[in-house]
Amino acid sequence: MVAIQTGRLYGIGVGPGDPELLTLKAFRLLQAAPVVAYQSANDHESIARSIVAPYLTGKQIEVGFHFPRALDPEAAQELYAEAIKPIAAHLSAGRDVVVLCAGDPLFYGSFMYLFTRLADRFITEIVPGVSSPMGAAAAIGMPLCYRNDIFSVLSATLSVEVLTTQLVNADAVAIIKLRRHFDKVRQILSDLDLLDRAKYIERATATDQKIISIEDVDPRDVPYFSMIIVPSKTKL
Repeated sequence: MVAIQTGRLYGIGVGPGDPELLTLKAFRLLQAAPVVAYQSANDHESIARSIVAPYLTGKQIEVGFHFPRALDPEAAQELYAEAIKPIAAHLSAGRDVVVLCAGDPLFYGSFMYLFTRLADRFITEIVPGVSSPMGAAAAIGMPLCYRNDIFSVLSATLSVEVLTTQLVNADAVAIIKLRRHFDKVRQILSDLDLLDRAKYIERATATDQKIISIEDVDPRDVPYFSMIIVPSKTKL
């Protein structure tokens, strides 16, 4: 009896929104894979899939998975293990699986939860993608930092004290995961006299991208895919 060779797992970054930011390598793997998997919320379509929809062959098996948010990391383990079972089954059957990842697979991406659970069982390759801070800076049209500047990526979910300390100590900052934390972040930026440098952008590089003055943003209408960039004040 011939043993079945397991499939390969590919985590490919599809960029922040513009389908043309997909790398040539990611495109090649996407078109060749028999199985395409992607994360999506229960009540929303997959952002990653929507980015590469024009490139899907129509003959591939598609596997959607959902990683529910669990406040308790221990409780989350069982939920994540259950969510990846269909992907593991395809790999065990010898089928390669491409997992679509908005932005970059290893930069705050859901692919990390697959990687830590499957990479020791299946050959895994990661194809980096354009991350959202890079896409946002390009869309706004401004340099992030110069020379020896310190660039930080901060989650808006952090406490006021931590955000304040990090903003004081960094030369340039990208603040992600704004949504319901926008008011808090805007107040901190105001207190630190950084509002004049701060730039707000929604869905960077996508067709529905919006760049709005930070003072004009409605905190009740801030999407998950939004960001505040505070570029370096250094000038060359």
